[in-house]
Parts: sequence; structure tokens; C-alpha cells
Amino acid sequence: MTVLWIPLSAALAIGLAALATSWAQSKLGPALAATLAEKPELATTAVILLAIPETVVVLGFVIAVTILLRGG
Repeated sequence: MTVLWIPLSAALAIGLAALATSWAQSKLGPALAATLAEKPELATTAVILLAIPETVVVLGFVIAVTILLRGG
């Protein structure tokens, strides 16, 4: 029974993190595009704001690897 739950929990860790990141970026993208159309000098801020949700996927990946390595 443990054989099933360990890979499933690792897949959920990275899958849910990826879904949350895609949802956040789908909301940020149009808003940042409109902002850049009016104020192009905010390009650096826009890149940073788009990179922040990506850290959630990296964290999900680290958690998935930890689950797989500790699961045996």
C-alpha cells in the first residue's frame, strides 16, 4: 500500500504547485502587459513579479524529491 502513496504524494506536491503557479501567472500576465503599455520603465518590476510564482514550483519540486528520497 505504501508503494502507491509515496509517488502519488510526490506527484501531488509538484502538480498542485504547478497549477497554483499557472493560475497566478494567468492573473499577473494581462495586468503586467497593460502596465507595461503605459509605463515601460516598470519592465524590471514586471519580470520580478512574474518570477515570484515560479519559486512555488521549485519548492514543490524540492518537496517531491524529498518525499521520494525519504519514502524508501
